[in-house]
Amino acid sequence: MLGICRGRRKFLAASLALLFIPALTWLYLSAANFTVKPLPLSPLELQSSTLVGGAGERQALELRVREVEEENRALRRELSQPPRNPTHSNHHGNGNQSHPHSTEEGTGDSEAQKMFSTGNSSSCVQQPVVDKCETIHVAIVCAGYNASRDVVTLVKSVLFHRRNPLHFHFITDSIAQQILASLFHTWMVPAVRVDFYDADELKSEVSWIPNKHYSGIYGLMKLVLTKTLPSDLQKVIVLDTDITFATDIAELWAVFHKFKGQQVLGLVENQSDWYLGNLWKNHRPWPALGRGFNTGVILLLLDRLRKLRWEQMWRLTAERELMSMLSTSLADQDIFNAVIKQNPFLVHQLPCFWNVQLSDHTRSEKCYKDVSDLKVIHWNSPKKLRVKNKHVEFFRNLYLTFLEYDGNLLRRELFGCPSKTDHNSENLQKTLLELDEDDPCYEFRRERFTVHRTHLYFLHYEYEPSADQTDVTLVAQLSMDRLQMLEAICKHWEGPISLALYLSDAEAQQFLRYAQGSEVLMSRSNVGYHIVYKEGQFYPVNLLRNVAMRQVNTPYMFLSDIDFLPMYGLYEYLRYHVWTKGHAPTNFAKWRTATTPYRVQWEADFEPYVMVRRDCPEYDRRFVGFGWNKVAHIMELDAQEYEFVVLPNAYMIHMPHAPSFDITKFRSNKQYRVCLKTLKEEFQQNMSRRYGFAALKYMTADNNS
Repeated sequence: MLGICRGRRKFLAASLALLFIPALTWLYLSAANFTVKPLPLSPLELQSSTLVGGAGERQALELRVREVEEENRALRRELSQPPRNPTHSNHHGNGNQSHPHSTEEGTGDSEAQKMFSTGNSSSCVQQPVVDKCETIHVAIVCAGYNASRDVVTLVKSVLFHRRNPLHFHFITDSIAQQILASLFHTWMVPAVRVDFYDADELKSEVSWIPNKHYSGIYGLMKLVLTKTLPSDLQKVIVLDTDITFATDIAELWAVFHKFKGQQVLGLVENQSDWYLGNLWKNHRPWPALGRGFNTGVILLLLDRLRKLRWEQMWRLTAERELMSMLSTSLADQDIFNAVIKQNPFLVHQLPCFWNVQLSDHTRSEKCYKDVSDLKVIHWNSPKKLRVKNKHVEFFRNLYLTFLEYDGNLLRRELFGCPSKTDHNSENLQKTLLELDEDDPCYEFRRERFTVHRTHLYFLHYEYEPSADQTDVTLVAQLSMDRLQMLEAICKHWEGPISLALYLSDAEAQQFLRYAQGSEVLMSRSNVGYHIVYKEGQFYPVNLLRNVAMRQVNTPYMFLSDIDFLPMYGLYEYLRYHVWTKGHAPTNFAKWRTATTPYRVQWEADFEPYVMVRRDCPEYDRRFVGFGWNKVAHIMELDAQEYEFVVLPNAYMIHMPHAPSFDITKFRSNKQYRVCLKTLKEEFQQNMSRRYGFAALKYMTADNNS
């Protein structure tokens, strides 16, 4: 319904503004009397980075690029190797069995207290042994857009170190479930299962508890896990979303066998003076045993808790304490501590390195003398990475390393462990095996079936379409080199926008910082940003368009490109010029003088920008990079009898930009052009089979063009 001059497609450019290191590297810290050894996140030792400048900047940058390339190659080789276990057991238990041969450094209250005061040097401690095929269960409460983004870093840190199958149990609101379900579905990590539990159904269980903590009602939901999780699940590790692992989670899982008597909760002592009540005048915390315990990391023996009637226990305690305390300050943590104060036999105190807390007023530095002591880092201050801590730079670097780590590298198999058949993965492998690797166009054909990891709604999104059924969403896609065009488009189009961004993990964080620093972008809550992570050598333009289209919640879509700037007022103009079927070819001579909408016929190689209903066909994924990616879609619309109508008073402006990397390949690579021609012919043949005689005109027109 809107015609624009045919413009060249926008694709991924090869410009590199900043260098980011996707591979994990050795980290160093030199501060005061803190003796630090390199953290063994990777066997690849790098020389410490130095800032470059002046005449030597170019040589230093080139050297660094070569180092990073070598790191990535070596890391990929390492991750492709089967894990080495010190002990192999023939016993393949299910995820809920304890293994008596497991060991773990540090036990009980007295030992943990000793470690807190003297540090936890673990250089000579025997590593825990957990059956390599035993499933480790992890429960996480996650709600909203920001928490859904933050929890990915936690998951990356767990996946990087793990050597066991994992089963994540996410207690989520509808937003987090949509985001995380899509992310894990497209991530396709072997030996990882994910289940979701509706947090909205649990609200009535805890909504009666007033809570001042910034986590809100979701900060209380760990109290009801015995009721929420499957009744046959015997034990689970419970984690906050602001946790980072620096070791294999199996080591923590092995601690369960240390539980004795009626111990059902594994917790680390709180590393601040909060529960001592001396932080400020009139500070009155909830009752706790000594310093109390932090609930960012919890080991729950679910079967024993159920037998102890945990639900009744915590409810009675909360009701009694709320009569005087009126509300919780630290959400579930206050209630857990009140229960433990009355029933100290319930807790098995974990060594403090299992929850190194980086809150204000923390005493966490007493937990470690050496980097090898660190197991789990907890950013439990509202300030998160901005918290003040003696060694915060080291911890921040560790966190940022996982934050920007290439998640595609975590798709490694666990050799020797039979896993549940994933039919999607199985079908994909079967399809790829059917492709002929000797075909000169093999890479083009493979890209059509590549599953790109996708993170929907990377930033907060909030928009309800107008009730008059005329609302329209602008749909576009972009890569890092077009990021500067976002603000201009947001200024020109005040309506909802759905954008798919093709980025690496490191670039996604650059984008986040850019967006959070932009007044224009932060003032808009009706822009959906969907990250499609880089993989392969082509720019998957039509996949990106489809991802953005699927997230549209208005009746109509305006299918545009990021380098075309809408005229001011176009959003409101299109809302009052709506037809059931619409399209927008261009006859500029007529358009300049037209005062009313007019129809035009399809022509060969036509690729205008259009407004259509939300249920229109998706783009054909076989076309990647430059050429025919949009032409094929227009042809599909015509074959389905969409009418092409030009609006006389609507236009867009093409913003100039450097040639894309893909158009450069098209112009310089003969094989690229040959493959594109082959794909065009195959598409036309598919059209003939689907639409019969009506599709004959497309082949005729192409031959005459």
